[in-house]
Amino acid sequence: MHDVVIVGAGPVGLFLACELGLAGCSVLVLEREPEPRSPWKADPLGMRGLSVASVEAFYRRGMLRPLLTASGVHDDPGGDEASPPRGVGHFAGMMLDPADVDVAALPFRLPSPAMEGVRTNLEAVETVLSERASELGVEIRRGAGVSAITQDGESVVARAGEHEHAARWVVGCDGGRSAVRTLADFDFVGTEPQFTGYAVLATVADPGKLRPGFNLTPTGMYLRTPAKGYIGMLEPDGGAFDRSRRPTREHLQAVLRRVSGTDVTLSDVHLASTFTDRAMQTTTYRQGRVLLAGDAAHIHSPLGAQGLNLGIGDAMNLGWKLAATVHGYAPDGLLDTYTRERHPIGARVLDWTRAQAAVMRPDPYAQAIQGVIRDLLGTRDGTTYVFDRLSGSSLRYDLGSEQPLIGRNAPDLRLEDGTRLGDLMRDGRGVALDFSVGRSLRDSAMAWEGRIRYVAGAARNDLGSGAVLVRPDGVVAWAGDRAPDREAFERAAGRWFGRPEISGREPFLSSTEFQERI
Repeated sequence: MHDVVIVGAGPVGLFLACELGLAGCSVLVLEREPEPRSPWKADPLGMRGLSVASVEAFYRRGMLRPLLTASGVHDDPGGDEASPPRGVGHFAGMMLDPADVDVAALPFRLPSPAMEGVRTNLEAVETVLSERASELGVEIRRGAGVSAITQDGESVVARAGEHEHAARWVVGCDGGRSAVRTLADFDFVGTEPQFTGYAVLATVADPGKLRPGFNLTPTGMYLRTPAKGYIGMLEPDGGAFDRSRRPTREHLQAVLRRVSGTDVTLSDVHLASTFTDRAMQTTTYRQGRVLLAGDAAHIHSPLGAQGLNLGIGDAMNLGWKLAATVHGYAPDGLLDTYTRERHPIGARVLDWTRAQAAVMRPDPYAQAIQGVIRDLLGTRDGTTYVFDRLSGSSLRYDLGSEQPLIGRNAPDLRLEDGTRLGDLMRDGRGVALDFSVGRSLRDSAMAWEGRIRYVAGAARNDLGSGAVLVRPDGVVAWAGDRAPDREAFERAAGRWFGRPEISGREPFLSSTEFQERI
């Protein structure tokens, strides 16, 4: 019996597998597709953007450099100086100008090797994660579509072909048409589509007839990308065409002519797929011993390109909580905080995509709203607001504290000797940084030494705190003043890391000793 069976070897399933493998869980990943490579994962069709939160997740697990290399990014992520945003995205096809983002109005970030965002593709992401998962002892079986799931109070059995795989937990990361979601009978609710979308790789006889970039028209939208022959389209047909039949060259050309208002010709179509703006979410992310993450838990249109980042956030939040539950030291209710923290984030993204779909309708009301939004995006405040929403900079979990850092993604705090918080998180444990002169939290933190890494030392910028406790997912769980309250620290540690228990796994390290070790 495995500790966890993950269904789906996409970026979300693989990231979760790495988190669990890093924590010492036995993990099996079942993937329906027999081969990992696909033209839909490589450029240009597989092109994706990773937000700063996702880039930080790779950085904190020591996978940023491999990711940048696989993505063809050659910038040096030194992280000594804060850099302004470079690519900032769009709202409903209306592009943002990076120069109009007021960085001072965003939640404060310290300089970090995690860049503002990374342009990558699914193949690069999955390659990096697959290699790391293998290093951590994760088993990946391909060509294994799951057809049945049964569970009791102690275990779950997933059937794939002729084989049954028993586990203590099953996590469905198998995409928008999740078999796990259906088989485990999750409620899936939301809104029906307004349009059919198309992603097409074609030979265009007369590409000059199509304007570059996003183009909102009275009959829909089309996107001509810098990649030769890669075209996106949206047609307001109520989602009628999506998956109803194969999109032929003639059909695709007719749609492109309608939404572009031109007589453009597609000489040949190499690849084409359809999607909609259907926005659905499960009411909970857990049913007994079955959990969901990524598109298995929520689907929406790709407007704003937030699906991959939302799924990685799910995996980062769930991994350490599920591992603690597997190993038996999770405090009561820890696993339930996964739904409580991530469900509102998913709902917010769904509403963000709904708003864009509504603005893109080809009617006078929507077009009037487009004009208002264009005016707003012409202002510094409007651009900053939309960038903030797209980047996830203001994401904050409600952990019951008004302290500004608590519940937020931790800044990359750096000690005087150069040790960074991101360096300290590579083994997947929580981190207690003690900036106080007398190392006042040392004895308390040592009671959780197998689950929390304690490091003491002066900080280059402590943000006014005497100590911080950071969860394994990078979220600040507690922050103390210049004279940290030991009892408050112990309550926070117990809330997230369970009952204190000396494990003897790792001795205390000063920041200097840690720097020498790495």
